[in-house]
Amino acid sequence: MEDELSMIEKNETWELVDKPSDKQVIGVKWVFKTKLNLDGSVQKNKARLVAKGYVQKPGIDYSETFAPVARLDTIRILIALAAQRSWKLYQLDVKSAFLNGKLQE
Repeated sequence: MEDELSMIEKNETWELVDKPSDKQVIGVKWVFKTKLNLDGSVQKNKARLVAKGYVQKPGIDYSETFAPVARLDTIRILIALAAQRSWKLYQLDVKSAFLNGKLQE
């Protein structure tokens, strides 16, 4: 939980603002997951703070949705192209990448 909160603070994910009188406050909850090794022993415990977005109503609380991720068919095309042209491929994972999406609302 401390790692999650420190990433939220580091990325300046939240900004404290006054509550609009005509809007509903969206709550949050903690989601916990235990990652296991192949032998069943605990590798690490993970915690993620998530918004209860299911209380939002389309057209009232938001007008569109967006996820800054590549489509699977785009990735497949790039892998096929790299295989055809003998290119080297590298893979990486950005920890807490979901916190870095910039939105206007």
